[in-house]
Amino acid sequence: MSPMTEPAKTKSGMPTETSPAAEGGVRELIKVIAQALGIALVVQTFLFQPFVIPSGSMIPTLLVGDYIFISKYSYGYSEYSIPFLPQVYKFIASYSFDTINYTTPFDPHFFKGRFFAAPPKRGDVVVFKFPGDNATDYIKRVIGLPGDTVQMVQGRLTINNVTVPRTSITSFKTTDAYGNTQPVATYLETLPGGVKHVEIQLNGDTGMYANTQAFHVPPDEYFMMGDNRDNSSDSRVPPSEDGVGFVPFDNLEGRAQIIWFSMRPQDSFVQFWKWPTSIRWSRLFTRIR
Repeated sequence: MSPMTEPAKTKSGMPTETSPAAEGGVRELIKVIAQALGIALVVQTFLFQPFVIPSGSMIPTLLVGDYIFISKYSYGYSEYSIPFLPQVYKFIASYSFDTINYTTPFDPHFFKGRFFAAPPKRGDVVVFKFPGDNATDYIKRVIGLPGDTVQMVQGRLTINNVTVPRTSITSFKTTDAYGNTQPVATYLETLPGGVKHVEIQLNGDTGMYANTQAFHVPPDEYFMMGDNRDNSSDSRVPPSEDGVGFVPFDNLEGRAQIIWFSMRPQDSFVQFWKWPTSIRWSRLFTRIR
């Protein structure tokens, strides 16, 4: 026989018991945490997902250190817009189905396509999976729709052989490669359809991509550009040069909607004691246009 275990005793010698109220409190806490995590998972998967801006390709619309929310439902759902689907596919694909007489290997892209699909509009700021690896998140503005012809001619954007109108506005100040702050050419551009947005050109109308070939956008693909025209590897750069190229509809994750937090990139989010001087207060809760 195994030895019996004596109940724990208090200093007075009396056995102790776990309070039913205490046990109920722990169970209730675990239940609340599980519910909160479940709600957060559903919200991030199907409604809104947070991102932080790591590069300056969308200056001045988005700055490095901006924290944004994208709406996942804007364009429907695909294997690239639902975070856990690729992992589920890989998990399922790693098992053999021979025991149930499956002769065809499992296709990890079985669910390719979009559910509740709605195409983006010209001018939308979109987060998408980089077509080069279908894994890295990029953010750009939709410039060309399927069937469009897009070209840069002497620094001017042309769509379907029509030069997109722009108006010079107060210069935006940015930091050059040497750390010096300087004003740059800044324009208010009006895209076909009426969407207005601000774009900058570090090198004026003579930048590296100021003159390009004519790009004919294929069906179900989109032409993306950064608002920082001379510092954006986008659809103007071919995949052979590690550029974005055309972006398939399936790769779209969601539309950028709001900046909910913003701070200087040299400071960390967790350094809350720096928030009073690091936070860009004027950018908090601003719509992305």
